[in-house]
Amino acid sequence: MSDLTDIPNIGPATARSLIAAGIPDAASLRRIGAHEAYRALLVAGERPHFIGYYVLQMALQGRPWNDCRGAEKTELRKAFDRLVFELRGHGLSGIEAELRAIGLIAPQSASRS
Repeated sequence: MSDLTDIPNIGPATARSLIAAGIPDAASLRRIGAHEAYRALLVAGERPHFIGYYVLQMALQGRPWNDCRGAEKTELRKAFDRLVFELRGHGLSGIEAELRAIGLIAPQSASRS
């Protein structure tokens, strides 16, 4: 197993996901940072989950996973939502986003031109 699990809050399952997303070790994770690492996880097929996003942020800061609160958590939520929107939503919401995600709406839908 990689040294990723040496980082507090990163267990074996998260380490396997990071490795599968092209982040093989703790040095690589620290170099790209939590936001870009989470982007890599999403690109690799992980489902978006806000808790996973902020746990990764806290892990790289050496803080307990549940230390994220208040304004900091609000700002991280905004960053997470922007990232998910950028990678998954592409300007669509609700059912349209889901239909695009499974390939039933073309990337350049005529209804959005």
